[in-house]
Amino acid sequence: MNNFGVLPMSEEIYDDEDLDLSTLADDELVEQMHDDLYDGMRDEIIEGTNILLGRGWSPDKVLNTALVGGMTIVGVDFRDGILFVPEVLSAAGAMKGGMAILRPLLAETGAESVGKMVIGTVKGDIHDIGKNLVAMMMEGAGFEVIDLGINIPVETYLAALEEHKPDILGMSALLTTTMPYMKVVIDTMVEQGLREDYIVLVGGAPLNQEFGDAVGADGYCRDAAIAVEMAKEMVAQRRAA
Repeated sequence: MNNFGVLPMSEEIYDDEDLDLSTLADDELVEQMHDDLYDGMRDEIIEGTNILLGRGWSPDKVLNTALVGGMTIVGVDFRDGILFVPEVLSAAGAMKGGMAILRPLLAETGAESVGKMVIGTVKGDIHDIGKNLVAMMMEGAGFEVIDLGINIPVETYLAALEEHKPDILGMSALLTTTMPYMKVVIDTMVEQGLREDYIVLVGGAPLNQEFGDAVGADGYCRDAAIAVEMAKEMVAQRRAA
């Protein structure tokens, strides 16, 4: 369903559960995959991904046109309050089905990802719903995401930066008592001369822009959709420079 509460044309025409995706023309199949992503239909996304690859589409074209294109619609509607967390998690799960097929193919072709992100919830904090949502939305936007999990100490963050060489370090916190640990991580990066090598984004329910500025982050992300927009912009600016 689109922003105006009207079923997309593909849904009006192809509402049969027995729809054979292989009978659709490329543009129709892409539109149907956007609808299927929106509805969290993992099996259909896997099938559509394989069909497009079988028709000679490159892995990066399938990723950007069918999957990222669909998740962009999801992100916009999440930002605008049309979709909510459960629906976005469902869409992201469907996206992961397609990505499982594409990821090794993209690695083989050496296609450059939109960017790479290491993300984790800071030490002392075991909340992960927001962090998981950001990770999924980032992956849905074409980023490679390394999710460290919860209760992450500074040493683990630094080891992940060394191993993965990401563009972005993302930190999440839900407890006001754990928020200051973000500054511990950033200050340690400064001490070790690493701070300028990475974009640092922070987020979590109790945070605000003032806090992000105070701890020395490059950006405060109010929600997952904003995190994606900010990450894309900052990575593009850094690569252009």
